[in-house]
Amino acid sequence: MRNSSAVLVAAVFLASAVETVEALTVVIAVGVTRGWRSALEGTLTALVVLGGLVAAVGPALVHYVPLGTLRVVIGGLLLVFGLQWLRKAVLRAAGLKAKHDEDAIFRTQVAELSTSARRGGTRRDSTAFTVAFKGVFLEGLEVVVIVLTLGATEHRLGLASVAALAAVVVVGAVGAIVARQLSGVPENALKATVGVMLVSYGTFWTGEGIGVHWPGADFALLVLVGVYAAVAWVLGFVLGRPSHGGVRVA
Repeated sequence: MRNSSAVLVAAVFLASAVETVEALTVVIAVGVTRGWRSALEGTLTALVVLGGLVAAVGPALVHYVPLGTLRVVIGGLLLVFGLQWLRKAVLRAAGLKAKHDEDAIFRTQVAELSTSARRGGTRRDSTAFTVAFKGVFLEGLEVVVIVLTLGATEHRLGLASVAALAAVVVVGAVGAIVARQLSGVPENALKATVGVMLVSYGTFWTGEGIGVHWPGADFALLVLVGVYAAVAWVLGFVLGRPSHGGVRVA
């Protein structure tokens, strides 16, 4: 049970940290370029909506959906979700896909926002509010999906929510200190780690849902994490060899 909780917290925290970095890059770009008031209003509005989704959907999943069915369905979703993250991480490690660059995203956001003149005399900048809301909501929606799937399936929605909130607070505090972009955060490494954890959880829960009895119970999660991490590393190494070079994946 402790192993399961540790993997749950780590997966939710890291995934939430990655998405928060991306959302915060947008918010800071909006704040620097258009002003902080509307950017913060858009951010807070998005957070309230996302919190409402967790509160509305989470308890229903926990109390009304049979655990076996929930684990099979969500396990499958996590496998698909995690494999997408892991595929991109492997391609980036092999040099076949450009790495995620928060500096470039920040510059692009600033350039786009700077081309749209702010309308004078209004208290709220609708462009700033909308861009901040959209950035936080879209990235936060991925966090909500992870919190609901991981938390509901383990019947630890509260623990998953706290882990996500902690990630938001930590990344938000760092963003407030640097007051610009968060390019120093090793986001690509975090995405690879999260991909491994999501695939491991998806495998574990799908197996439990169809009646597989894992050797060592929750300890099998750590074994799955190690196996998938090793496979991802080997794939990155093999694909990154000169004979596979020169081809970029979009």
